[in-house]
Amino acid sequence: MLYETRGPFRSLVDAKAGAVDRSIYADDDIYQLELERIFARAWNFMCHESQIPKAGDFFLSFIGEESVIATRDKKGELQVLLNSCRHRGNAVCRAESGNARSFLCTYHGWTYGLDGSLIGVPGYKDFYHEQLDKSQWGLVKAGKVASYKGFVFATMDPEAPDLEEYLGEVGRMGIDLIAERGKDLVAVEGVQKSIIGCNWKLAVDNLFDFYHPQISHASATMSGFRKQVDKLNAEERELAAKAGIAGGSGVGRPHRVVFGAYGHCVGGPRLTPEIRAIRTQLADKIDSLIDDDFRDWPQAQEALGEVGIDTSGHPNIFPNLWVASQGSQLSLRLPKGPGRTEIWWFTFIDKAATEKRQKDRVERGNHVFGAAGLLEQDDGENWDQSTRAMRGVIARRYPLNFAMGSGHDEVKVASNTAYVDGPINEHAQLWTYRSWADWMDADSWAALKQNHTVPPEAGARP
Repeated sequence: MLYETRGPFRSLVDAKAGAVDRSIYADDDIYQLELERIFARAWNFMCHESQIPKAGDFFLSFIGEESVIATRDKKGELQVLLNSCRHRGNAVCRAESGNARSFLCTYHGWTYGLDGSLIGVPGYKDFYHEQLDKSQWGLVKAGKVASYKGFVFATMDPEAPDLEEYLGEVGRMGIDLIAERGKDLVAVEGVQKSIIGCNWKLAVDNLFDFYHPQISHASATMSGFRKQVDKLNAEERELAAKAGIAGGSGVGRPHRVVFGAYGHCVGGPRLTPEIRAIRTQLADKIDSLIDDDFRDWPQAQEALGEVGIDTSGHPNIFPNLWVASQGSQLSLRLPKGPGRTEIWWFTFIDKAATEKRQKDRVERGNHVFGAAGLLEQDDGENWDQSTRAMRGVIARRYPLNFAMGSGHDEVKVASNTAYVDGPINEHAQLWTYRSWADWMDADSWAALKQNHTVPPEAGARP
């Protein structure tokens, strides 16, 4: 029906003009197809292995709008199960996390093992006459479950490529930017959750946006809630100016955008060797705020490669996983309708780090982003107002502009990874929407593999 009225979804994303049709943020039919063609097919982040370390441990997560249970079975193997009883559909797990021997439906008592198998049915002999084939009525299981460096993902589509192939160089880089920061990385207990009245895609494209901080977050900066960070940026800028380079906040530094297949992307400031050297000079003065010393570790350099080692921007693992806040946090943008998004924030610490650094990471995680974070309160208001406007009959006649930097930055390729260096731009946002259209136009994984937009070649000007 959508094709009959609008044509292919690529027609809603004009890559050449840098224009995106507003209907993709407001149309319920489009949203329903996103749940089917993106979330039900993609690899979705579930949790970190430190959140389910033992057999029976579980963590409740989502794929699209559908509740799923990430757990370890009796053998200790990772499982992801649809949280819906096969009898009447009731949830079989209500707690957000914990440890269980089995999952019991509180409606009629059907009971499931940690591997999803149906192991108990009240009245199995007297009511079902032992004719119910329990082997065919277990919980729906993910098509594939895998972990990359402790970060657990699942896809409901068995035709999806394996996780590492799906992530590719850029997706793996995005996770490496947090995974390589600690020798014993663990998730802090508790996940910050809040609902914002916005379309999930606006919350995703904002993570690449370094154009807005000086305007949107001006009051937060004026409040002085991050005095030590402001002091660090000022001293960094002073030392950088003496060296004849740009330093300080992300707005002032040169930027790097890294393009990955299937929509994975990294966008934001570069952290050049010169800037890293300046930060090393400042490390003794503000130790707990210097989170980039891991880049000097041989293992991190090998994992990130020559492109990733200089990248300090924000990765998005398509469709909705943001590696944020100097690599100490992850955020999920969970869709709850075309006009609502539930935001989850996971905070990570290195158990081998000093107590002060661990404490500072948690404090930053609570006060920068999340429901209590000054920056996300600014962002959420913007996304809410933008989403409301998308529903307007008149407003939807006019596309949004994502043309910043278009045609001005030259693509380079190193280690099979395409990237551009330059000032602030909107290449990453536009790449995400181009990839979104690929997913929406493909009716199967086979079609997506054949027709998805590949990263640009060296010399191209996106």
